[in-house]
Amino acid sequence: MATTLIQRAMSMTSRFPSPAAAPASRLVVDRPYATETEAKKLQDYKIDLKECGPIFLDSLIKIKNEIDPSLTLRHSCREGICGLCVMNINSCNGLACLTKIESGSSETKITPLPLMFVIKHLVVDMTNFYNQYKSIEPWLKRKNPTPTAGKEIPTSCPSYWWNPESYLGPAALLHANRWISDSCDEYTKERLEAINDVFKLSRCHTILNCARACPKGLNPGKQIIHIKRLQLTGAA
Repeated sequence: MATTLIQRAMSMTSRFPSPAAAPASRLVVDRPYATETEAKKLQDYKIDLKECGPIFLDSLIKIKNEIDPSLTLRHSCREGICGLCVMNINSCNGLACLTKIESGSSETKITPLPLMFVIKHLVVDMTNFYNQYKSIEPWLKRKNPTPTAGKEIPTSCPSYWWNPESYLGPAALLHANRWISDSCDEYTKERLEAINDVFKLSRCHTILNCARACPKGLNPGKQIIHIKRLQLTGAA
């Protein structure tokens, strides 16, 4: 009886076709500042999706390890935390470690972040961003320290495109609001005064591209509105 059931099950499964093999995907990588000894600036790579993971960082690492060792990119945590692998994928800013290769996708264009100084290939200069982030002093500050019990994407923002040197940008202001709203922090007034500037804060026009681009589902625009309200009410 058992043998008969097994044979019947095998005959039924044989009626269904085997799944089609995953097609090869073509990645078109923009490689600014490629040297004369390297390949051309816009380089095509063909990847067998059966031989790498389902996200773009997997395919880029496979390209670097097996096809083109000269390809330059940043990556670290692979969990959407460090933000090092941020790049432009099919005209949308995102993290390569979180962006999946769409099923049936035959071609994808990958470029470095727009409107940023490119160091090489997919690596951009983040110095300006880190300086702005440091300027809002993203750490707990207390006037009387006592023991207490105990952590993109600005290039998606048009206001940041127009004033990258003076507007702090959604990422820095999101973290600024985190500390302004912290009841344990005793420098709320000083923090509000430090960013009370026509460029540092007020250049946000609540376009909310930042909320759509954030890989963690945060809403920097909403937090910036909160800071503006505190500025208007003089809260400290």
